Amino acid sequence: MLELRPNCERCDADLPPGSERARICSFECTFCASCAEDAHAGRCPNCGGELLVRPRRPQALLEKYPASTARVRKPG
Repeated sequence: MLELRPNCERCDADLPPGSERARICSFECTFCASCAEDAHAGRCPNCGGELLVRPRRPQALLEKYPASTARVRKPG
């Protein structure tokens, strides 16, 4: 199950579970749309994989399976 990390690893922008701006790779590295597209050209700087729109979990299931609250930050 996806962690749904709460922030962009590069700029630390908030990315709530329902955000349409969140992008992830297959390892769940998480970036905002701006960093993913502008700074990283659609590629994860950690693994080189594609950064794609993060799926959104339905609200009813967020209550049962909450999103992560652990912030991951890798500036630069």
